Order: sequence, then C-alpha cells, then structure tokens
Amino acid sequence: MTNEISPTSAADLADAVCGALRDKAPLQIVGQGSKAGWGRPDQAMRRLSLARFTGIRSYEAAELVMTVGAGTLMSDIEPILAAKNQQLAFEPADWGPLWGKPAGQGTIGGVLSCNLSGPRRFHSGAARDHFLGFTAVNGRGEVYKAGGPVVKNVTGYDLPKLLAGSFGTLSVLTDITVKVLPRPEKQRTVLLFGQGPETANDAMTMALGSTHDVSGACYLPMDLARRSRVDLIRNANAAVTALRIEGSGPSVEHRCAALRQIVCDAATEELHSMRSLAFWREIRDVATFMADPETVLWRLSVPPASGARLAGKLANALAGCSWFLDWGGGLLWIALPPVEDIGAEKIRQSLVDGGGHATLLRGPDDLRRTVPVIEPGALSALLRRVKQAFDPAGILNPGRLSADW
Repeated sequence: MTNEISPTSAADLADAVCGALRDKAPLQIVGQGSKAGWGRPDQAMRRLSLARFTGIRSYEAAELVMTVGAGTLMSDIEPILAAKNQQLAFEPADWGPLWGKPAGQGTIGGVLSCNLSGPRRFHSGAARDHFLGFTAVNGRGEVYKAGGPVVKNVTGYDLPKLLAGSFGTLSVLTDITVKVLPRPEKQRTVLLFGQGPETANDAMTMALGSTHDVSGACYLPMDLARRSRVDLIRNANAAVTALRIEGSGPSVEHRCAALRQIVCDAATEELHSMRSLAFWREIRDVATFMADPETVLWRLSVPPASGARLAGKLANALAGCSWFLDWGGGLLWIALPPVEDIGAEKIRQSLVDGGGHATLLRGPDDLRRTVPVIEPGALSALLRRVKQAFDPAGILNPGRLSADW
C-alpha cells in the first residue's frame, strides 16, 4: 500500500474516491483498523482513513436518536449515552483484541459496517435494526443520504439495512444516525451448573419460551467457564448455563426467582449487578474465551434448538476444538488450531442439512486467501448485482468478502 488519505468532509472523501477511480487504485476503508483481520486480506493500493469523521453531530435523548461521525470511537459514544441512562440495545462488541489490537478502538462505522450484534441480539434485534440513516459516498464518487432521524422512515429503499454488514464494499459511511434506548434499571443472571450441552440447550429454549423476558442465554463448557474473570463462573468447576434478566428491580427479582423454579432440576446461583455486567461483557467480546491469536475462530449462526447437537458433532470431528453457545443456542463459537483447511469443509458440510451459515472470523493470511470467509451460496448473483450498482469499478475494499469483487 503506497499512501494514506484522510479526508475531513464528505466532499473531500468523494474527491478521494474519484481520484482512485481515475488512477485505478482500489481503496482500503478503515476507521481505526481494529477489525482489519476479519475478512480476506487487504488487496487495496491506498488506505482511506475515516479517523477525522468523529464527534456527536446531534443527540436527542428524549427522541432516542443520535447522529455521529462514522469514525467516532464506541468508547467515546457509550459514556455519553450512559450519562443519560441510555444505550445501544444491540450490545455492540469490542472485538479488536481478537486480532491483537487494543481494546476500545472500535468505531461506530465499523460496528455497523460489520453488523456487530452482541448477546442481546435475539431479544432486541441486530445492529441493522437500530441503524436509522446515514450520509455516505458510493464507489462512483457520489455523496448521498438515506434514512433519517425517525424510526418509521420508509420512503424508498431501506439502505441502512443494506449497508449494515457490507464491510465497506458498497459505500463509505461519513455520518450515522442510530436509535438508542433506555438502559435497564437492574440486571441479574441466573446460573445453572453442571448441565450437559443438550440439556443446557433445552433449558435455554425453555427459558426463552417463558414469560420472563430473558435477554441473554449462553452455555460455557467447563474448560471455558474456568477462563472467566467472574469468580462464581471461574470457581464453579462445572459447565455453566447463564440466563439474563433485565428491568426494574422488583420485576427482575421476581422473574429470577420464577426462572429458577422452572429449572429446579439444576444447581442454581445468581450474578447480581456488576458481576452480571462483567460476565456479559466477556460473552459479548469473546476474547476472554478465544484469546489465543494463533487459533482459528469460526462464528456459526444456526437454528437455536440444534446448537448443542452441532457443537458436539464438530467437537468430535475437529481435533483441539473449543466452543461455546450464545443467543440461546443460535450462535456457536468455535476455536481450533490452524491446520489443513482450518475445518472449513467439515464445518460448512455440517450446516447443509440443519441450515445456518459459518463465517471465518480469524485465521492466517494465507488460509484467509484460499478459504471463503463467507459462503453466499444462492445469494451470490444478487450480491454481485448490488456491488455493481454501488461500486461498478470495484474500488471499495476489493476482495474483502469475495476473491473476485
């Protein structure tokens, strides 16, 4: 890569894209580079930094809407929201440490471009569901806007949802408008100890189907539970199933007691307040459990009822495999040594009958060039047409998601 461009306005950014088109010099789009290890290795000639697109443009706490520069750090946004007892309900993760980067360096643009959604995903929706509007520059060098600062803005196409998860391959975000929500007054987590994977999966399914409004449900095998920094988890010497309850104080207390009655066949405990918050940050950020940068990391989205069964099958098929379940069984994290095809064939073949998809989140550069990080399948032709519409010359993050665009 020969040089870095750091524009200060949407007009400057558009000029930079037009210059890249003229020179046939593809661009790597970055905020702070905290997720550069996700996707295929960079193939660009120039680096386009969004580091100067920072700051809160507007924050209407009463209207639950914030507009912010795409390069603004999440670690700057979250305290501002917390001061008003508000939050981004999709619980965006801080995954920089998974690739050896410092914590707290992720940007709001990166979060939405990757559609990063934490443990509350099944309860409150994905990042794309809270993405209301944006200003951006497409691969033609055109500045455009979509959406707006209201939830029910349905004039034309819902482009925020299209750009969420596009990894900067369609447009470069400059300003972003998101929906914010009140923070729960209290949080507790019911812990079930010693369950096997399928029993735990059944318990999570039962809890999510109850009337107790569970907002987090995960399962840690004993080897991973021992890595937790939360003492009740680390010292349990057993597998741990965790069920989170949020809301007003009396309601949380009542629902936790009722939930423990539902799963009375298991030994139970509760995490209160700060320990509960700390535990779910660990689950959100994954790094506590999958920290070794030498391991390959896969993220599988599967039907929740089949998560434990699939985990057991893959643990037997993949030597050295570590795993845990989130999203009530619907999200399976797998870490394994970087050997052969890093498990791609076995992992993707295991999803053929049951459904779901697998994303390669971390791996050596040479393997990320040869093993597809995503499998678009039947959507491949559609994705190519969308890419052609927004970035016909393939100037934005070429090869990030697919070898040929």
